[in-house]
Amino acid sequence: MVVGDVMLDRYWFGRVDRISPEAPVPVVAVGETQERPGGAANVAGNVTALGASCILISVIGNDESGAKLTTLLNAQGVDCRLNKDPETSTTVKLRVMSHNQQLMRLDFESPPSHEILERCLEDYKAALSDVDIVLFSDYGKGGLAHMAKMISLAREAELNVIVDPKGRDYERYRDASMVTPNRTEFEDLVGVCDSSDVLSDRAHRLIREYGFDSLLLTRSEEGVSLYRSDGTELHCAAMAREVYDVTGAGDTVIAALAAALAAGADDEDALTLANTAAGIVVGKLGTASASRYEIEQAIQMTELT
Repeated sequence: MVVGDVMLDRYWFGRVDRISPEAPVPVVAVGETQERPGGAANVAGNVTALGASCILISVIGNDESGAKLTTLLNAQGVDCRLNKDPETSTTVKLRVMSHNQQLMRLDFESPPSHEILERCLEDYKAALSDVDIVLFSDYGKGGLAHMAKMISLAREAELNVIVDPKGRDYERYRDASMVTPNRTEFEDLVGVCDSSDVLSDRAHRLIREYGFDSLLLTRSEEGVSLYRSDGTELHCAAMAREVYDVTGAGDTVIAALAAALAAGADDEDALTLANTAAGIVVGKLGTASASRYEIEQAIQMTELT
């Protein structure tokens, strides 16, 4: 089950041939548009792309963007349990692109109402008995107001809980099985780490402070590192391929990791799978997913080399 902040990612592609006479800005002649699930919705889509089943609980507006997002998710095989909030609008990120370069991003968002969040909590309670693992995708849009209660309920049900965090308030993630910050987010919380030893020390200190079982740190070109409460660590080097776009790569990591762990994989195999999937999606434009076939091919190529 994926719970968190969903959004619709819109892309407007066009060419730039001139500068506006009204202001010193490029004029984009839009020729193509695309729409894709974003945020927690992208996480859910990545889960189903691997062949796993996924329940998605979140909030959308009673609007065209919410309807479009629901249609896209249904096409990906996601079990959508999206509560429509008439008092808010679906979060939309609009990116204006030219020659595969992002010129501008426009965000449209508003927080969900208290009543709708209570409905999400009830949906969550009802779904717990149907899932093997719970994944929280926090984008700071207000959809996880009941995070602490949800984590407690999942742990009582003896389910592993993975959290993709946002911001510096880790108290709300207390007792999660695993948190998955990237290095920038991690250092914003604990301070700059100028060596692997410092990084390790502060990761284990954070695990002890908040009662996590482990912490997965995504380290960009340095790969990924898993720090565990028993003091052991696993490190996986980055995939050696050209980086095209890192948008949504973190979503792919946690989706692949959760799917692998839910299927019974050990930490090492799950980490390898997640790292391989991330290496695939950074070679694609925008929010994307890695299929089972693509991952199998990438692993075979790695073994051959």
